[in-house]
Amino acid sequence: MGKVIAFAGKGGVGKTTVATLVIRHLSVNGETPILAVDADPNSNLGETMGVDVHTTIGDIRENYMRDPQGIPSGMDKINYLETLVEQALIEKPTFDLLVMGRQEGQGCYCMVNNILNNFTDRLEASYKYLVVDNEAGMEHLSRRTSGKVDMLYLVTDYSLRGLRAVRRIHDMLASLKLNVKNIGIVVTRAPEELSDAFLKEVDEIGVPIIGTIPYDPALLEFDMEKRSLMELPDDSLAVQAVGRIMSTPVTA
Repeated sequence: MGKVIAFAGKGGVGKTTVATLVIRHLSVNGETPILAVDADPNSNLGETMGVDVHTTIGDIRENYMRDPQGIPSGMDKINYLETLVEQALIEKPTFDLLVMGRQEGQGCYCMVNNILNNFTDRLEASYKYLVVDNEAGMEHLSRRTSGKVDMLYLVTDYSLRGLRAVRRIHDMLASLKLNVKNIGIVVTRAPEELSDAFLKEVDEIGVPIIGTIPYDPALLEFDMEKRSLMELPDDSLAVQAVGRIMSTPVTA
């Protein structure tokens, strides 16, 4: 597996936007191929990247569980499920996208999960970067990356509520047994100067702010026009801010 870049934060803080802009940065700078994984059940990474998503891993899992005998003649269940995952993989020139989708329903999913996980493990080995947009609990991250994370961005907007969600996620890392090499906080919709109260809260978390992203009207404009953030111009404030963030590694 190549380098793993992951994002976590509470809903609504711009986590998926930051993930998309990081994928844009890697793509523009030739750091490819990239596998983007949308591991948030509230999946919208495809929307921000301008990609139509029709099938998720969750759909495959649920459909199989509803009819485990519905395998085409001449195929075993392993080949059948792996073929479905290949069909769910959305391929673009500089990145591929895999959407995890819904969480598990009732019943025992151990067999089908093992097959899906083993196949996606092999799939990920062929990419230079694995970029994972996570749910706040990050359970998927611990399973999907064998615990290895090269860079974890904890994303918050400029609010104490968002920052306290970051604190909870950070406190959770030890229980998830994640080996995080680098970690930093990214503040979205940030003013030029952060308040003393905000910085005090950051100090208590013990994770450095690796970068801030100011309010960028282009983000709203692209959202209203349903345009991919991958197409943002180089002079976009958010694009420039993410470029600075990507050139500023922080050692945990």
